[in-house]
Amino acid sequence: MSKANIHKIKVCDCQILLHSRFENEQYILTLASSIIAQQSKPGQFVHLRVSDYLAMRRPISIMSVDSEKGTFDLLYKVVGKGTRQLAKQKVGDMLSIVGPIGNSFELTNKKLPLLIGGGVGMPPMIAFAQQIKNSDYKPFAILGSEVPFPFSAKLADNGKDYQGATHTMTELEDWGIECRLTSFQGFDGVFKGFVTDLAKVYLDSLTVDERMQVEVYACGPHSMLVTVANLIKEHDLPCQVSLEENMACAVGGCAGCVVEVKTEQGISMQRICVDGPVFDAYQVF
Repeated sequence: MSKANIHKIKVCDCQILLHSRFENEQYILTLASSIIAQQSKPGQFVHLRVSDYLAMRRPISIMSVDSEKGTFDLLYKVVGKGTRQLAKQKVGDMLSIVGPIGNSFELTNKKLPLLIGGGVGMPPMIAFAQQIKNSDYKPFAILGSEVPFPFSAKLADNGKDYQGATHTMTELEDWGIECRLTSFQGFDGVFKGFVTDLAKVYLDSLTVDERMQVEVYACGPHSMLVTVANLIKEHDLPCQVSLEENMACAVGGCAGCVVEVKTEQGISMQRICVDGPVFDAYQVF
């Protein structure tokens, strides 16, 4: 993976243009910054100050961008004091944001990308899907959540049923990206199981030649990524994963977010924030 160019990280004061609330205290922030919108790549994140009362910033993955309008979107869920302060911010307020940070997913010559996002790991997959829309790639995206999805879902236009998975994220459908949803909550048209269970169903539906064109891209909880790693080893597939970690500085100074990475020279301790967050799955699992 390529290393982040730390000198390109900017500190921006971004105005909130839209702050939408969804079920189970999930929010989507739309912020103004032409620099972040134009420079960010799928897999990167920003480090933002959630309020004037908390100095410690929070890292949040970039979900989508509009480079023409100079805006970008963040999805987050209230899980603690910081995100609860963030949820109080209103349209028109300004947020101090550092970014974009980290390296990104690298597109390869594999024409059937399999995108797997679980929970807070969904935004990088949506960002990646946005990058490759209107291309000669034919991705399949799997998004999983154990709370109501923070976006509208609809019956997929192509009518394919992957063992009960018939519904897709509306925006991905509009981009021409095939997608299916997973959960154990019994939502209509949603596969009942883990994202990796549906990934197995999808891979089994492919021919041998088609599977040779698959590269897996994944982001989500650690336990999910471990299962993804087992899946790709079983099918001998290349895979890139985006790791999540609590961060203090998020620009490589504190080395508080290190992970063991297997290299040709042996084990290397690398920082998730700037050496990642995207790594080769075989090197970290």
